[in-house]
Amino acid sequence: MGQTAGVRSPTITPPPRLLAVAAAWLIIAVVTVVAVLSVMPPSPRTDVPADEPSAAAAFAHVERIGARTHVAGSAANDEVRTYILDTLRGFGVQTRVQDTVGVNGEQAARVRNVVATIPGTAPEAERGRVFLVAHYDSVQVGPGANDDGAGVSTLLESARVLRAAPLRNDVVLLFTDAEEACLCGAQAFVASDPLAAQGGVVLNVEARGTGGPVIMFETTRGNANLIDVYAAAAPHPVATSFAVEVYRILPNDTDFSPFRDAGRFTGLNSAYIDGAAAYHSPEDVPARMDRGSLQAHLDSAVALARAFGDQDVTAMPAAQDATYFPVLDMLVHYPESAVWPLAVLAAVTVLALAVVARWRRAASVPRMLGGLLAAVVPLVGAPLLAQGGWWLLVVIRPDYAGVRDVWNPTWYRWALVVLVAAVVLTWFALLRKVIGAVALGVGGLAWLAALGIVLASLAPGGSYLAAVPALVGAVCALVAVAVGRTGVGVAAATVAAVVGIVVLVPTAVLFFPALGLPVAAVPAFVLVLLTPVLLPLLDPLLGGHASWQGPVALVAAVALGAAGLAADRFTAADPVPAQLMYSLDADTGQARWVTEEDQPGAWTAGYVDRRQLVPELLGMSGFFWAGPAPAAALPAARVDVVSDVATGAGRTVTVRIVPQRPVRLLALEAGDGPTVRAATVAGAPVDVRDGRLDLIFHAPPPEGLELRLELTAQGRLDLSVLDGSDGLSGLPGFVPRPPDVGIAGSHTSELVAVTRTQRI
Repeated sequence: MGQTAGVRSPTITPPPRLLAVAAAWLIIAVVTVVAVLSVMPPSPRTDVPADEPSAAAAFAHVERIGARTHVAGSAANDEVRTYILDTLRGFGVQTRVQDTVGVNGEQAARVRNVVATIPGTAPEAERGRVFLVAHYDSVQVGPGANDDGAGVSTLLESARVLRAAPLRNDVVLLFTDAEEACLCGAQAFVASDPLAAQGGVVLNVEARGTGGPVIMFETTRGNANLIDVYAAAAPHPVATSFAVEVYRILPNDTDFSPFRDAGRFTGLNSAYIDGAAAYHSPEDVPARMDRGSLQAHLDSAVALARAFGDQDVTAMPAAQDATYFPVLDMLVHYPESAVWPLAVLAAVTVLALAVVARWRRAASVPRMLGGLLAAVVPLVGAPLLAQGGWWLLVVIRPDYAGVRDVWNPTWYRWALVVLVAAVVLTWFALLRKVIGAVALGVGGLAWLAALGIVLASLAPGGSYLAAVPALVGAVCALVAVAVGRTGVGVAAATVAAVVGIVVLVPTAVLFFPALGLPVAAVPAFVLVLLTPVLLPLLDPLLGGHASWQGPVALVAAVALGAAGLAADRFTAADPVPAQLMYSLDADTGQARWVTEEDQPGAWTAGYVDRRQLVPELLGMSGFFWAGPAPAAALPAARVDVVSDVATGAGRTVTVRIVPQRPVRLLALEAGDGPTVRAATVAGAPVDVRDGRLDLIFHAPPPEGLELRLELTAQGRLDLSVLDGSDGLSGLPGFVPRPPDVGIAGSHTSELVAVTRTQRI
């Protein structure tokens, strides 16, 4: 039938504002996906030119290096070192071994560092040095395919590529020994190798997991010039100055630490860190490695070596640090001197927003004060609920109590994101009519600005996380409030949301693997900082019926958590970690099982029965879970007095300590008796603190160690000697782990310690 003339048909076209808001959310969704993908590792390349690094070629090295456990001093470690030497010499690279004793505080080790040099093209007197560093030893219980087979293979493949086209500066490839034990290989190189005397730029290549983005997480101080080069050269720049601020206050160390502390080096420390459940464990095998992460290491190492190889490395130290963070596959960076002005400008702009909002009657002063108080709720509530969610998972699955992270965290991470959304949606639904969206937004931006000021004072490299979203959010809100036009308001709100996402989302994504689910509150806190810049677009999207979205999101978060429980189960391939060691006192014949687990799991609980005071055991002292064990027929180390010479006010005694079984370490402690003035072990001076010797020597030679003590008096001295080997199998009373119970990634897992004390 025809239509009656002059009568229009009903329209179903959405109103313009709703279309604009929908378009804005589509833009936000796309930007969020791109922001997340921009910090993900690249795909491994297989068909590459000869002058570019290949993950396939590097992975062939990983398979050799990570074939079995190769702790410092072992025959397997000797084989890895031989493989490195043969590979480098096959590339035509000048190579040698630094065979010495490295001392790092109260620890020492016999180390054999592999040192390879690709000479630069500049006149020798004008060359600087670029050091690519990775350690080739593994922990005592795992093959170390990632930690640090990834680093070793990266250096080997880099040697092949860089050898073909030498740079202006020397490139030194340093494969250190005994990093896992005490950083003693790096310490020995820094302290005594001629190549280290003039300093240079250090690029340390590490792994603390099985994949994920390669994060440049540590620098030397005064890094502004380094960051300029890194930002221009790195093909996958994933780095944040906030990570540097956090890492500087943590007790963690890598081979980068001796270079950093020497004062004559500048440099960058990089690692991939996802898949931390396998870290330092028997599950750190080649098959678990993400080859895209390996490709990222390769691309960065070669690109940065080339960039620094043609720079004047003496000009790298700067007077200040830089602030930097990843934005859509780029690195935004600016000098530390801009941190305070930016933070203050953000605070002033938020204050101006409050004034304009009152002037334009968008929000009253009482409502804005209410918004300021109300904004605390999601900032505190979301992190607390996220952490509470993890504690609930531990109650449901007690074996989670001792994990660094879960084997399959994806569902749980999505649950945390949706949980944060549930908190924000519920909070907004309850308060948007009472206080108003504008007042809530102003209050949230005020807290962001305040946090920017606090971070500028305490951790300048992290101030951008709050100051940049606060500043942009306030400027865009000022535009929207001042103009008062719908289209301008939506556009301004979209800009603010996009800036907040590209600044905050990558950092939240990186915090997931960096801290693991046991510290779920931190990524939740970073995510909830997005709230103030999303509210202007959230308000029209929810309309007048905003009460159901929060509960629905909460149900979705619970469902995702349940999916995580179903997907992440302990199996033979992904076992629950269990830490256990055996200690025998050869003087009394008493033995015990000891664990570092705070709450022993089901298998460990079969060996330990109560918390008790455990005598010092490799730096451990205090109360630990322990239980009686049958005494094994294990011989203690022999202590032979080589010489005993009286001096003016004391004596100098030299003893040889000879293990009576294959051991990984010897721990020496001077007890009752004269004060120790000085000591040397294997000819190397070691620290004596407060007149006492307390030393762990890793990878001792089979013929034993010579210890020389200078004492301040003539009396006799009690010398306690602990020798430690690895592997509990064969000990009386030991029942092997079930298939789904693994070995925890600890430097004392599987330790068998025999202690004796002798008066000398």
